[in-house]
Amino acid sequence: MINKWFKHIGLVIALLFSAVCLANGGDELATQVQQSDAQIWAQLKDGAQGYTTSQSEFHAQPINTYDLRVLALRSDWLAPALMAALFGMIIIFVLFIKVNGISKLHHGFSGKLVHRWSKFDVSIHWLGAIPCLLLILTGLTLLAGRFFFQPWLSAGIWEAIVYGAKQIHDVMAIPFMIGWALMTTLWAKNQLPKMYDVKWFLVVGGYINFGPFKGKHPDAGFANAGEKMWFWAFALFGLVISASGMLLLFPNLFEPSRTLSLIALVLHSVSAIVICAFSIVHIFMATVMSEGGMECMVSGYCDENWATQHHNLWYDEIKANGTLKYKE
Repeated sequence: MINKWFKHIGLVIALLFSAVCLANGGDELATQVQQSDAQIWAQLKDGAQGYTTSQSEFHAQPINTYDLRVLALRSDWLAPALMAALFGMIIIFVLFIKVNGISKLHHGFSGKLVHRWSKFDVSIHWLGAIPCLLLILTGLTLLAGRFFFQPWLSAGIWEAIVYGAKQIHDVMAIPFMIGWALMTTLWAKNQLPKMYDVKWFLVVGGYINFGPFKGKHPDAGFANAGEKMWFWAFALFGLVISASGMLLLFPNLFEPSRTLSLIALVLHSVSAIVICAFSIVHIFMATVMSEGGMECMVSGYCDENWATQHHNLWYDEIKANGTLKYKE
């Protein structure tokens, strides 16, 4: 019995002794561990080589620091830039219209509607426009949502929003690409730059209602200089966003390398920022800024006074060659 008590006492003393030793050496041990970890991480970040049975592109590199830099670029710069492109441009236009007002028809509506776009043209416009808007909104959610929206939402709601955004983004990509291809191919002939486009820019298209720009209506053909700039931006960055989107949407089909996938991700985001900013300008100009402008892409016709005020060279051309057609 006594021996049993001695054993218990000895065990307690041993435990107490171990605790004292750990307490005295704990700080030193923790410091050594931290120094060791810091050394290992420094070696890894410097591209230390390792050994593995993997045959992937980075099989000998424990940490791909290139990935980390790209992802940091996407979160630190591209996500806020997309937010600024969308909401920043909206704020700018609201303030501009508040100060400047809209561009009204000087002679009012004539009541005569001139044929401008075919039903097919109107259709392919909306085939590209509606998916484009949905892609911007869902892309904004996927790229920047976790930084700007997620903190204000519950986990369940946020998960549902992200899942829905991903599904819509993937589905809308195909009709957007089809609309982009049709518009770029069929409309390019009317979007070629002309010398009179320079004057259009110099007087800001005649949309300024004060100072030396007031009342100026520069010459414009079927498309004015601003529309041409938007068209070629859409054509170029639409190509980039479509090509990069295909790589990201169908990785098993194209089998891109990891580096190419990351480059595609960055180019996709940059192109989205540019198209988003131009889209806001285009929407405001068509729906709010230019009185009578929205009618063109609703019915395919425009008011005759709108045509003579904003696209006088085109109106004179169709009048001279006998292709002027009024809505019955």
